[in-house]
Amino acid sequence: MSRTINRVELLGRVGTDPELRQTQNGTAVVQLRLATDRRNGNEDSQTDWHTVVCWDKQAEAVAQYVHKGERVYVSGRLNQHTWETDQGERRSRTEIHASEVIFLGSSNGRGSENGTEGSPV
Repeated sequence: MSRTINRVELLGRVGTDPELRQTQNGTAVVQLRLATDRRNGNEDSQTDWHTVVCWDKQAEAVAQYVHKGERVYVSGRLNQHTWETDQGERRSRTEIHASEVIFLGSSNGRGSENGTEGSPV
């Protein structure tokens, strides 16, 4: 059997404050919207938005310490969901399920106010 790899690494800015939720069985979960920029040939930049999902203790830490505008490093794997709406339309969504999140602080150079800069969870 040949080996395969499903790994994603992102360094970006958080678009909204994360909201901690609980699954039906009580597992903590947080979704982050993460913005990454890319430049094309004429110095214009375009922003890509990514949905990052964190679970359990990692979700609790992200909800507590990460805020809109802060920079984070995320590594994890791609997870694709496909479903059909009530109207019969096929929808799909690609998420990054985080295995590691490192808090890098705010993008304005202040760093994290709570001492978590560079802290992996």
